[in-house]
Formats: sequence, structure tokens, C-alpha cells
Amino acid sequence: MTDAAKRDSASRLRQSLCRLRDEAARLLEEFLSREPHVRGSVYELRRKCGKPSCACAKGGALHCCMAITWSEGRRKRLRSLGPTDEAKLRRLTERYRVLRRTRARLLDVHAEILDVVDRLEALGRQEP
Repeated sequence: MTDAAKRDSASRLRQSLCRLRDEAARLLEEFLSREPHVRGSVYELRRKCGKPSCACAKGGALHCCMAITWSEGRRKRLRSLGPTDEAKLRRLTERYRVLRRTRARLLDVHAEILDVVDRLEALGRQEP
């Protein structure tokens, strides 16, 4: 590789490194936020009530309620929600999902940064 090609390649790598640095800083801002979050999922639960005379026991419409599930240790937990809790917990669980996606992207960005740094090092290496 010629010196001009090396300089051009190194310049592009440095630009990539700056872009990745900026993205990592933006991603870290998500974790510096003080907004709360809740690990779990909110969904509509449909089930039979258990009364033998109810229409749901005879194949009719099932009873519906909103619920949240989450893991606690090795156990799965479930709690029915009232209308006021539903909206709040939907927001909080969505915040948790955003944090998890952000964390995954941050890991990818760090891997890309290391790759670019290794390539820059190889380009700049000279023989003694």
C-alpha cells in the first residue's frame, strides 16, 4: 500500500472513530437519565374464572384483564393491573426495553471502536 493510500485509509478510520465516539456518548446519555424503569411485560390476560355456571366454562368468551409478568429469581410472577397502573407500568416497562436495546447497541459500538483502533494501529505501524 502506498503512503498516500495509507494516509487516506487512516483518515477514513479516524472519521469512523469520531463517529463511533459520538454515538457511544449519545448512548451513554440514556443511562445517565434518572427516569425509573420496570423489568417485565404488560399484556392482556384472558382466562376462565373457574365458576362452572359461567359462560367461559362452556366455551364462551373468556374474562379479560391487564397483567404484568416479571421474573424474580427463577420464578415467574404475575399481577393483575387496574386501569391507573396499566398506563404507568406500560411506560416503565417500555423504558426498560429501551435501556436493554441501548445497552446492546453500546456493546456493538465498543466492538466497532476496538476494531477501528486495531486497524489504525496496524496502518501506523513502522518497521524498526
